[in-house]
Amino acid sequence: MNILVIEDEKKVAQALKKGLTAERYEVEVALTGEEGFLLVCSETFDLIILDLMLPGRDGMEILRALRQNNVRTPVLILTARDAVGDKILGLDLGADDYLIKPFAFPELTARIRALLRRGRGEPPTKLGLADLEMDLLERTVLRAKQVISLTVKEFELLEFLLRNQGHVVTREMLARDVWKETMRATPLDNVIDVHIGRLRKKIDEPFPRRLLHTVRGVGFILSEKAS
Repeated sequence: MNILVIEDEKKVAQALKKGLTAERYEVEVALTGEEGFLLVCSETFDLIILDLMLPGRDGMEILRALRQNNVRTPVLILTARDAVGDKILGLDLGADDYLIKPFAFPELTARIRALLRRGRGEPPTKLGLADLEMDLLERTVLRAKQVISLTVKEFELLEFLLRNQGHVVTREMLARDVWKETMRATPLDNVIDVHIGRLRKKIDEPFPRRLLHTVRGVGFILSEKAS
């Protein structure tokens, strides 16, 4: 079973990883909300342990984004907040359980076992933004109900952009997660730019509203709002 821990306190995160590894779970740690969100969008986990008090993008924002993107992986919230309102908000946003710090490790593992028994969260089969629709099972893309024909790499590129919609993705991220190139001697910037250009012609140019934007000097963003 693969567990993702999103926790910005390094000592707490490492203690959780050590303890859960001893329980024979596979554990990955993200120290920021953005890092955790990207991991969830690019890998499959059986459970997410999510701290609320994260710098920048906090746990509530991450949880909301996950559920809006149809990520159904069980989420166990860990937090120092003990207000009833926070508990209700977290559960209403789609959290599966809630544990207040400090907590006993045996209680945490018991809650994890209970959540895992409920069944593994199923990954989304459809992604979308505005009138752009992607069916991951049928491998089809529609824009304003018109079929868009994409190459395999263009489909993978659009899928990554949709999973990270509203957030800037860099060329380095695309090289690593779409092209799977981590040890290449020369950058893939030109290759990526060519594919972005081709994708933009297919999903944007025939339509009045553009969704794929370039953030100069940084990367790209798929969003209804102009960058």
